[in-house]
Order: sequence, then C-alpha cells, then structure tokens
Amino acid sequence: MRISERVDNAVRAMGELAVGGGEAVKADPIATRQNISLKYLLDIMRDLKRAELVRSKRGPGGGFMLSRPADQISLADVFRAVDGPLADVHDESLRGLAYPPPAETLPIVWMAIRGSLRRVLETVSVADLVSGELPAEVLELAGEYRRSTEERFAH
Repeated sequence: MRISERVDNAVRAMGELAVGGGEAVKADPIATRQNISLKYLLDIMRDLKRAELVRSKRGPGGGFMLSRPADQISLADVFRAVDGPLADVHDESLRGLAYPPPAETLPIVWMAIRGSLRRVLETVSVADLVSGELPAEVLELAGEYRRSTEERFAH
C-alpha cells in the first residue's frame, strides 16, 4: 500500500480548510504553510471540488472552503477524490477476482487489506485530524505498528 504525495497533500489541505472556521481560505497561504506547489495544490483542489468535498468562492474574499462539516468528511472521501479506490488490484473488482491454485486464497488477502484501510480511513474524519482526537482503534493500530517496528530494528 502506497499513500501518494497527492493524497498526503490533499488531506493536509483539507485540514487547513477545516481550521478556517467556515471562511474561504486562499490557496496561496495553504501552499506556503504546507510546502506544496501552488499549481499542484490548485490541481488537487479541482479534484476535491469535483468530488464535492470543497467549494470555491471568487473575488477579494474568495478562496476554498469545505462543502460540508469536517466531521462529515472522512479521510477515505479525500483519498478516493484524488486517487480513486482505496486498494485497487490491477483495476479488477475484488468480488469477481479469482486465481488458480496455489494462489486461490489471495483475493481474501486483498479483501482484508481493503477492509483494514476502510476501517481506518472511513473512521477518521477531517475534524478528528485537526483536533488531534483520533479514534481509539486507530491509536491502537498505530501503537502496534510502532512497537513492531521498534522490535524489528532493535535486533
């Protein structure tokens, strides 16, 4: 599983809009604060707008704002808006994916991966991200990852 730079930048931009308090936020300060190229950020914002996660306002008081409350936008929504499905296996639907032996159980593994991604990305909202109050299950998974990484590199 690879989290693209585009998804990372989109999530950070959505966080910036969430702390904007419902006011329009110009792209320039977001790009500067998050160290994202303005041109690249505007391209990402177009994808987010197309997915109806953000809206834009023209004029002197213009900029971008969330299209709905931050607690109603999951990280999965952002991910899908800019990168497509959460875990794609060479553009095939997992429901119909089948392999001959000895790999016949591999689609189950792919389903488990997609399910675990959903379990995290669909339960964390943009509001959770900016408040720093992540769901307990996400904190537990992150703790497990930290412990296993430390053990692996301690030897």
